Amino acid sequence: MSLDRPIRARAVSRRMMLGGIAAGAATAILAACGTSSGATDTAKPAGATGATSVTGSGTGAATGATGGSTPAATSAPAKTGSAPVTLKFWASVRGGTEFITASQNLCAAFTKQNPNVTVTWEGIPAQGWYEKYTTAIASGTGPDISTGTAYQAFQFYDTNNILPIDDVIKDWQSQGVLDQFLPNVIKLQQYDNHTIALPWAFDIRVAYYRKDLFQAAGLQPPTNWDEWRAAAKKLTSGDVYGQVISGDTLGWHNLMFFLLGNGGGPFTADKKANLASDPRNVEAAQFIANLVKDGSVNPAGPGYISDDALKSYSTGKAALYIANPLLESRVPDIADKIGIIPPLTAPHNDKGSVMWVNNTMIFNSTKHPDEAKQFLKWWTLNNKPLWTEGHVQTLPVVKSLVNDPYIQGNANATYIINNYLPIGKPVATHFEGLFPQLNTFEGDGTLITLNQDLLTGKDPMMSLQKADAAVKKIIGQT
Repeated sequence: MSLDRPIRARAVSRRMMLGGIAAGAATAILAACGTSSGATDTAKPAGATGATSVTGSGTGAATGATGGSTPAATSAPAKTGSAPVTLKFWASVRGGTEFITASQNLCAAFTKQNPNVTVTWEGIPAQGWYEKYTTAIASGTGPDISTGTAYQAFQFYDTNNILPIDDVIKDWQSQGVLDQFLPNVIKLQQYDNHTIALPWAFDIRVAYYRKDLFQAAGLQPPTNWDEWRAAAKKLTSGDVYGQVISGDTLGWHNLMFFLLGNGGGPFTADKKANLASDPRNVEAAQFIANLVKDGSVNPAGPGYISDDALKSYSTGKAALYIANPLLESRVPDIADKIGIIPPLTAPHNDKGSVMWVNNTMIFNSTKHPDEAKQFLKWWTLNNKPLWTEGHVQTLPVVKSLVNDPYIQGNANATYIINNYLPIGKPVATHFEGLFPQLNTFEGDGTLITLNQDLLTGKDPMMSLQKADAAVKKIIGQT
């Protein structure tokens, strides 16, 4: 996921390991999977049938979930009498104890159905994840299979560490299983003419407002950029600001929200740097600069991390905030004061937001590719407990889960799925698809610097030009 700050991609070798990368690796959370009480015990995907369907249309994002029954998973149980197999599964930790327990229990449920395949679980925190993987891969102790950030599979495929799963896609296509995924999420896992991972969740940026502050000011939620700017200015008074924008990763997500929402994009269709050359991008940067010039953005923002920005919003010191889905689950005490702003109409009548699709991948070092694929398919279609028990703050990509009463019973989740997901766009826009260098683009500090330049009043065009120069180096553009 996008909030897990990626690290610049590097080739994986034993020299890297001996060079001391292990010293910087984060301590992982290791456990053998115990008995599950919440995961499904059948080979069919978890999720209710006949729930209210999700509909929508749009470009660049997954849309159009439908109700109905879900095909059974194609992961046949291991043959009786076959040699025992142990798979090492590394899970990106996206929550607290509840998430960890739900994830571990899913492994146990799979082993219960497939007694000859034991899945060990290890949690990988966001901090130091890249060093953890590169060290393990170089030493031959890496995982068989893992979940990860949006570009992780692309990054490690580029260093010849990921096993393509074209055969899984071919089988699922013939069996109708691919129809159970939201549109485009499978496509976003394709690279170099191969499918290199399976999606399991999506993340997207959503605009929120404080109902109480808007009501006290006699304002309605904004519907376009002009109304957003006017509301932010009116709501700024004393130590209360119209908007809070942090100086870290979530801060540049705010910029990308407006940039993509205006029909802009960091790249051209032929994958060239585009930040400063696209007038729509310049308009978006200028819009942020205007908010700052108006005094509507908390001036402490450049020094804030995302938790500081959330505290500002949750304590009523900021009226507008752009953040991840299911924000109310992070600050339940003010859930009744959180409102979702409908997707904004940009100056040229465009709408959009930035989105990511998180994935699960198999490493080509595995000695058990068939069993790894078996678990990959099962995990992808049976991970409902990550939401119902683990309370993960992303949203599912399998229609049966989208239409499950747990998701359908959450008004904010269904609103985001129906209204934001159809207009979501990847950071690679206008290029079609994803590529490994996006990991560096998002993680080397270029976008954080761009965001901080705008928040501190620097010239928008000069800031975009500086960022573009860095992007050209990242993608090797001459």
